[in-house]
Amino acid sequence: SCSVHFQNTNKHIIQHCCIIIQSTTMMLAHRTSIRGATALRTARSTWSTSAHQLQSSAADGNATTTTASRSLSSRSSFDLPDPKSFMSYQSTLDYAKAQKWNPQLSKIVATIGPTSEQLPVMKDIVRSGMRIMRLNFSHATVEEVELRMTNLRASKGRHSIFHPDTEEATTASTGESLVHKNVRAVLLDTRGPELRTGKLVGDTSGHATIQFEVGSPVTLLTTDEARDKGSTASELYIDYPKLHKCLVPGMKVLLDDGAITLTVQEVESDKEHGTITCVADNAGEIRSRAGVNLPGAETDLPAMSAKDRVDIKYGMTKDVDYVAASFIQNAEGVREIKAYMEQCANELAADGQWELGRPLPLIISKIESVSGLTHFDDILEESDGIMVARGDLGVEIPIQQVTNAQKEMVAACNAAGKPVIVATQMLESMAKNPRPTRAEVADVTNAIYDGADCVMLSGETAKGKYPVQVVQTMNEIIASAEHFTKYSMPGLNLAARERFVKGQADRADKGVDAAVAKAAVTAAEERDAAVIIVLTSQGILPRMISAYRPNIPILAFCPNAKVARQLMLNRGVHPIHIADLLTDVSAVKRPARAIQYAKQFGMVREGDNVVVVTRETACDELTTDFASMKIATVP
Repeated sequence: SCSVHFQNTNKHIIQHCCIIIQSTTMMLAHRTSIRGATALRTARSTWSTSAHQLQSSAADGNATTTTASRSLSSRSSFDLPDPKSFMSYQSTLDYAKAQKWNPQLSKIVATIGPTSEQLPVMKDIVRSGMRIMRLNFSHATVEEVELRMTNLRASKGRHSIFHPDTEEATTASTGESLVHKNVRAVLLDTRGPELRTGKLVGDTSGHATIQFEVGSPVTLLTTDEARDKGSTASELYIDYPKLHKCLVPGMKVLLDDGAITLTVQEVESDKEHGTITCVADNAGEIRSRAGVNLPGAETDLPAMSAKDRVDIKYGMTKDVDYVAASFIQNAEGVREIKAYMEQCANELAADGQWELGRPLPLIISKIESVSGLTHFDDILEESDGIMVARGDLGVEIPIQQVTNAQKEMVAACNAAGKPVIVATQMLESMAKNPRPTRAEVADVTNAIYDGADCVMLSGETAKGKYPVQVVQTMNEIIASAEHFTKYSMPGLNLAARERFVKGQADRADKGVDAAVAKAAVTAAEERDAAVIIVLTSQGILPRMISAYRPNIPILAFCPNAKVARQLMLNRGVHPIHIADLLTDVSAVKRPARAIQYAKQFGMVREGDNVVVVTRETACDELTTDFASMKIATVP
């Protein structure tokens, strides 16, 4: 009778969990900004499936219930180790060469700025876990970009012990190793098309302000005459001639990131430069050239401003790996940027500054407007990845809905198998304090639980007081979250995998890469492998394996440095640039050589199981390219 009572109790527990999961699914199904997104429906269907499966397990009963009850009853303490104990650096940031390297799967994008651009700090930031350096072209000068990229190349990070017993040769100018190559990616973040107010009347210093009072009338003007005259609190110039075409009475106009909110009362929509009459909802002040947001409005702003075009072309001369495109509103904007980069490649090749055939920068579309959410499906299909830009998004949509939008976008990217970055104010307080708030730790942790490939630091590393400590802290939060999802609550990661599997089925993707990737992940988990090793020339196979979200690292050997760097955004993929492995070593010996390199790199030890995946070219006219998978034990 005691056993029956215990089983019934656990059935009630599991059924109660089902109710919670169903309620959560229903809450997530409520969307205010994203309409008709196929990828999001795919994500939701897997959540519903998970809840149904859990109900079925509870109904089926005895064996499952007994196992669950034993697990719950035998648990004597929470498995919550200090993440510092398994980081690859210690308090002095010196690597322990004898320590096995267990890198985090989710990556850190860190913005480099005045407080982090010098070489000593940059080295510590790289060694603490920065994988992608973000350059904010809204502020950075050419001189600053040159310095930061030079110092990044001189910061070798983990690669400094790839050959621990050899004396390395370095270049005199940068200190970059000649034995192995730094694999850290660079992301160029564009300013994007912006709406701004005009210069204030009499503002010669740039520091003048105008004061708004609650209920005061404000007329918005878009003529050249209004621009030249200057702005006042009652007549404000906005640099968008079609402003009157996208506003209607009742809509809001936000100035300076929402510091001032105006409500539209009347619009002259029938004139070429119609005026917009508003009323101020709150008191406050702004300076010249304040930013303007139009929540819910559809504009025809171009995908790139004139400055963006100059910056992208310059970035290509510096071989940047990603372009984060700001304020993307639709898929046509992504296609426009791609076409422009192809044009730049041809022009630069004619000048000898670009090698035709070199991979173009990958486009990461920043979703930060209602229009971007509305056209999210099409944007995702055209983009190489997505950035959830929560700063401007929190101004464009109700701030209470930002987290919900984040979760839906991350789920959709998981289903599509494309990387997603969660950004903005993740550890904001560490710009001034050496410790984060508990809410910030929860924010980063939940982004990992949601399925983010990367989390991003902005002002915390660009201009904060503790740029190294904040990267360490974020890396430790990632490590804690991943340890928890691997050992204590694997369902979170399995849900992300199921979203991709369902997406694959919907796309009818039956290719060789998809099949071997799925087999590799299954084999690695069955064998409790320490690492999945992939030999790749184009990066397709490791991206596919990453999309299945294994809980172990994917070590990708690439003959091309650009391909290696462009794998950095993908969860779990740790690229290594070795030019001769796919060219100077026979196909039969490559797996063994790759395992040897992985052992030197510190990712495997004697006795570890590994899975090695290769994609090889046809050997005669009777075969096509084929993929192979091998399972081995490290000697």
